Amino acid sequence: MHIAEGFLPPLHAAAWTVAAAPFVVYGARQVVLTVKAHPSAGPLLAAVGAFSFVMSAIKLPSVTGSSSHPTGTGLGTGIFRPPVMAFLGTIVLLFQALLLAHGGITTLGANVFSMAIAGPWAGFAVFIGLRRSGVGLLPAVFALAFVADLSTYVVTSFQLALAFPSGEGGFLQSLAEFMGVFAVTQVPLAIVEGLVTVVVVRVLMQVASSELLNLGFLKTKDLVPPADREDVAS
Repeated sequence: MHIAEGFLPPLHAAAWTVAAAPFVVYGARQVVLTVKAHPSAGPLLAAVGAFSFVMSAIKLPSVTGSSSHPTGTGLGTGIFRPPVMAFLGTIVLLFQALLLAHGGITTLGANVFSMAIAGPWAGFAVFIGLRRSGVGLLPAVFALAFVADLSTYVVTSFQLALAFPSGEGGFLQSLAEFMGVFAVTQVPLAIVEGLVTVVVVRVLMQVASSELLNLGFLKTKDLVPPADREDVAS
């Protein structure tokens, strides 16, 4: 993620911008609708955006022209759904490009597609699947953040391999090489991000449970300790 300014060929940069644009526009509309429907969730919306900004600003050198870092998108994805995260992630990436020189304007579309669209949707699919199968909230949150993080880097590797295929093995060899280099730093980062996201959710369950219930992220049973649930069941 955070493909550097000017690193992608112009045609590739333009194509990823076009691909990301509908998701961002729809996400902006969903943000407006969410705030109208849940006015008290405004501060929480700002908080998940700030969380993503801080987490994704911690970068480590990785593949030439890119970097490894947490994405911080799992939290906002779980609470507000992927469309909202597409818009918030775009704001995060735009601010980082302008204020921190992380990523860039020409590569903004590619970075948005990987971190704010593909990663959140992949993580959310796992989250919903686990919740529907009866898995508890916190393990599902860990999986959401972990998968969203790793999926971002799979897509970034795809973007880089597509732009810079290997001279010998072509696209597939280049993809394997990019993913192999990313994996060294990204797998442990994804685990750490999952754990940090779980900690944040535990705190929010204490201080913002009513908002989380109204948004549908929490269910009433999530607020009941396991021991108490067993007593009620018996």
